Amino acid sequence: MASTTFLLQLQNYPKDIINNEMVEFLQPYFEMEDYNMDTAKRVCGDVAGLLSWTKAMAFFHSVNREVLPLKANLTLQEARLKVAMEDLAAAEQQLEEREQSLREVKEQYDKAVLEKQRLTDAANSCLRKMNTATTLINGLGGEKVRWTDQSKEFKEQLGRLVGDVLLATGFLSYCGPYNQEFRANLVNTWMDILKSKSIPFTLNLNITNMLVESATLSEWTLQGLPNDELSVQNALIVTKSRSYPLLIDPQNQGKMWIKNKEANNSLQITSLNHKYFRTHLEDCLSIGKPLLIEDIDIELDPVLDNVLEKNFIKSGSIEKVIVGDKECDVMKGFMLYITTKLPNPPYSPEISAKTSIIDFTVTMLGLEDQLLGRVILMEKSDLEAERVALFESVMQNQRRMKELETNLLSRLNSSECSLVEDEELINVLQVTKSTAEEVNQKLSVSAHTEKKINIAREEFRAVAARGSILYFLIVEMSNVNVMYQNSLKQFLIIFDSSITKSEKSPDTMERIRIILQYLTKEVWAFTQRSLYERHKALFTLMMAMKIDLQKAIITHEEFMAFIKGGASLDLNAVTPKPFRWILDITWLNLVEINKLKTFSDILIKIENNEREWRIWYEKEKPEEEEIPCGYQKSLDVFRKLLLIRSWSPDRTVSQARKYIIDSLGPEYGEPCILDLEATWAESEARTPLICILSIGSDPSPQISALAKVKDMTLKAVSMGQGQEVVARDMIDWSMANGGWVLLQNIHLSLPFATEAMTMIVDAETVHENFRIWLTTEVHEQFPIGLLQMAIKFTNEPPQGIRASMKRTYQNITQDYLDYSAQSQWPPLLYAVAFLHTVVQERRKFGPLGWNVPYEFNQADFAASVQFIQNHLDDMDPKKGVSWPTVCYMLGEVQYGGRVTDDFDKRLLTTFTQVWFCDVLLRPGFEFYKGYKVPQTRNLQGYVDYINSLPATDTPEVFGLHGNADITYQINTAKGILDTILSVQPKEGGSQGGETRESVVYSLAEDMLEKLPPQYNSFEVKEALQRMGALLPMNIFLRQEIDRIQKVIKEVKSTLSDLKLAIDGTIVMSQGLRSALDAMYDARIPDRWQKISWESATLGFWYTELLERDAQFRNWCNNGKPNVFWMTGFFNPQGFLTAMRQDVTRAHKGWALDSVVLQNLITRYNKEDLKEGPAEGVYVHGLFLEGAGLDRRTGKLIESKPKVLYEMMPVIYIYAINTTAGKDPKLYECPIYRKPQRTDQKYVGSIDFETDHNPRHWTLRGVALLCDIK
Repeated sequence: MASTTFLLQLQNYPKDIINNEMVEFLQPYFEMEDYNMDTAKRVCGDVAGLLSWTKAMAFFHSVNREVLPLKANLTLQEARLKVAMEDLAAAEQQLEEREQSLREVKEQYDKAVLEKQRLTDAANSCLRKMNTATTLINGLGGEKVRWTDQSKEFKEQLGRLVGDVLLATGFLSYCGPYNQEFRANLVNTWMDILKSKSIPFTLNLNITNMLVESATLSEWTLQGLPNDELSVQNALIVTKSRSYPLLIDPQNQGKMWIKNKEANNSLQITSLNHKYFRTHLEDCLSIGKPLLIEDIDIELDPVLDNVLEKNFIKSGSIEKVIVGDKECDVMKGFMLYITTKLPNPPYSPEISAKTSIIDFTVTMLGLEDQLLGRVILMEKSDLEAERVALFESVMQNQRRMKELETNLLSRLNSSECSLVEDEELINVLQVTKSTAEEVNQKLSVSAHTEKKINIAREEFRAVAARGSILYFLIVEMSNVNVMYQNSLKQFLIIFDSSITKSEKSPDTMERIRIILQYLTKEVWAFTQRSLYERHKALFTLMMAMKIDLQKAIITHEEFMAFIKGGASLDLNAVTPKPFRWILDITWLNLVEINKLKTFSDILIKIENNEREWRIWYEKEKPEEEEIPCGYQKSLDVFRKLLLIRSWSPDRTVSQARKYIIDSLGPEYGEPCILDLEATWAESEARTPLICILSIGSDPSPQISALAKVKDMTLKAVSMGQGQEVVARDMIDWSMANGGWVLLQNIHLSLPFATEAMTMIVDAETVHENFRIWLTTEVHEQFPIGLLQMAIKFTNEPPQGIRASMKRTYQNITQDYLDYSAQSQWPPLLYAVAFLHTVVQERRKFGPLGWNVPYEFNQADFAASVQFIQNHLDDMDPKKGVSWPTVCYMLGEVQYGGRVTDDFDKRLLTTFTQVWFCDVLLRPGFEFYKGYKVPQTRNLQGYVDYINSLPATDTPEVFGLHGNADITYQINTAKGILDTILSVQPKEGGSQGGETRESVVYSLAEDMLEKLPPQYNSFEVKEALQRMGALLPMNIFLRQEIDRIQKVIKEVKSTLSDLKLAIDGTIVMSQGLRSALDAMYDARIPDRWQKISWESATLGFWYTELLERDAQFRNWCNNGKPNVFWMTGFFNPQGFLTAMRQDVTRAHKGWALDSVVLQNLITRYNKEDLKEGPAEGVYVHGLFLEGAGLDRRTGKLIESKPKVLYEMMPVIYIYAINTTAGKDPKLYECPIYRKPQRTDQKYVGSIDFETDHNPRHWTLRGVALLCDIK
């Protein structure tokens, strides 16, 4: 153990030499008690280690004893293995060699197979490419020519693109507000400009086809867009213009299309006065959906400004806009549409700049096509359904073809590999090819079917054309009176019902005739109900003429000759009239119709057959007599009307009735009587009923009576300030519970009228018995929407004494007649009623009846009757009625209170003095022959007597001469013709050959040629100095020359500018445009009228200008005329005053205040007087109206039949110094400058001697007129 290597020896001890014996020797030690680790550790650590080693070795031996034999076996086995492994290595070596040779053979085989596959694939590919190439060549062979041409065309188009784009942008920017004709002219003008600047563009460029594909057009048509050219252009501007569209859409055509077009995009509909308008706008902007603002007026809400101007702020990828005080996102998909119902709105330049204004007004052809579709739909529904289906399938096919072609071209363009290797391309090509064949087949079938359908459709074209004419005639009536507004929707309801309700017939032609008759009658009756009496005949006449114009029975030239006559002709420039008895205007009318083929020789015939024509002309009713020179047989009813209108304007209305009956049928000659019950039956809960009021008409009692009959509650309120709340409650209650609401005088609360309309339209449920009745006077600002959705009617008081008295006595009861026991009461009541009727009926005779047309009404009558009752209650029976009191109260207070004109007051007091006197109470008293006071106290007696009165009254009943009726008839006819002329479309001239511009241009040239030169101020001054510059008459002359100088200057300037504007040298301003329209219509331009005088026609006005100028130049150059033409003065009163001053100065001591005019009716004509009077003046050129003159005695006598105005001989007017009053036996006759007898036209008075009582001439309305034109 002391050895240093002892541990190493222990570690390297040969363990395998330990045997059993050694272990047995050690066993006793192991079994000793203290031979353990604990004891050993206590003794010494080394001992413990040795002890541990001995134990381990013993344990090792016990294990090793079993392992040793195994080790010996292992060695043996390893030796055997080595031998076997050597054998294996030799075998594997051999295998490797064999496999190597196999691999080499296999490689050779694979190479051979691959080569074979490559050759097979190459052969297949080549075959496939050959097939593909064949397919491509066959497939695209048909397109080669087209694509080559197209490629060439596109190349050329690129060259013309600048011009084309310029035209298209110009069209989108500027053409919206105009009609089709003007748009075409505008584009042609632009093309001329491009030509002159050598900018290339496509000749005959179709802008619609350039900007829109046909499939889109078809889609628009299916969405309800009318398929006429104008509507398609409008839709193009709506969809392509950069600004948001503002549609002028009186018939809602555009609105309907937009609603259908945007139906799938959640279109929001609102209006500017909608309570949620702002919300709607903000929602649509932020959600990105379209917004339609409907029925705007002429102003837009400023909140829209930023949106309309597209003042969008970019914030990241989102755009924002400021709406009022709020910032809103503008999402993709937002679109703004604005529509208005106003037919011709005057929008400000700002609105025009912000929006794209588009005229969507329906056109005649467009409406005709729509109506044709409706007729066919009802008459040949299978045909129309087939046509629409066909249309849809063609549209789809065209679209599919377009898509396939686009797809094919894009594949051809984007294919990266060889075309013959692109199999997908080949598939697309084959599908395109087969589809094209299929589509072409379908298209040829559809073309054939369409041809068949169109033939059937064309049969019914007449119905559609008639409908279109009638609708546009109704629209024209809104130019006559703003209240005559009717919507296309209303018209279509009548149109549809005419087809469904009219009698059926298997024969197509007979069926069409029935529909035409029924439709015309329905439209006529519907429109007549809403017109004033004075416009009913006008509408019927226009309807007859429009229908005959469309049938080509009458020509446009004849139509214009009828409405204009010879108004624009200059009397001095036409063939001079052969006989003095022919009136100037008559001769001008005859010269005008002489231009027509039918009347080409009428002037010669009149010249050669004076006696025949004069006898015929002087007949009371020439239209009932035989027309001379064979015209009776050769002329049809309309041409006779042309002739009658030229010869006897007063018989025009009578002959027009004959023409209407001949053209339309006898029922159109009778007036339409208002049937309130039928009108109510026609309405429904949401249809308002509007009564358009006139003087003395109030339908309230009739509506109340009808409500009682129908057992309806009627709530009525008279509108005015603060009544809206009451009306609103009434409407709400009645809409919920049923019942009628009557809003009287709604024109006093127009904003509420709009509110009421909104309430009715927006209400979710309305009781079926609810009705709203409105009464209104004519008002420019009345809501058009309300008028268009309502049933309108008028309720004018009846015409004539019988009808008016009947109406008065309908409201009188037997108790009322028995009110007083006094015998004077019933006759006085009847006399006041008669006076009430006469003062009202005299109005129709114009200035002959009353100088000012007063609105005498039921209140005047009631107050007068109340006064009579009070007077009789207070009357002393012994003294009887105080007639002066009655006359004063009626003539000066009750009726006289309304009268403002002195001569009207004289007329009214004359009536009261003639009728209200003791004679009234005597039996046998007559107001006029056949018009007695019934001697009875029984109401039925009065009613029976009134019913026995004549249906039509002669003018003598009203105190007038029989000729007054001629004046009335002439004025009626003139009113009708002037109105027809005023509502004619302004581009009408082009239909008759020459354009409006060329007609006016030649007229302007002619007038300029005849226009007198300007006055030379030095020459005028010299002439006045020579005659005595400070003499009153010469001061007057200077003032007159100043005024005529102004007129000549203005006429020259207007005519010269007009010519330049027509030539295009200067801009056609609004003033020049209205002058052009006036001259074309033979009216006096407003600018001339303001500084000159009134006249019936432009021709007469111009002739008068030349004659006035001639009188002034003669006076200047040759001194004071012998006889003055008083009509030729601007200020005739000044002329008479100057004469008074002259006379006053000639007599020393005379004061101007006490110098009064006197007159003497001479027997001379102006030619007979070779020198002037020593004092005073001779005047000529005055006309006497309402009476005739006995040339021998100078006294007033009754007018000759048919002589409305009598030319006066020279009148000597002088002055005397007197303070005495007038002789009561003389008739004081007023002088007026024009037939309209107003205070402004009053010149003075002269006295006539008379054998009658002067009152007689007061009732006749006798006056002197300086001018009768």
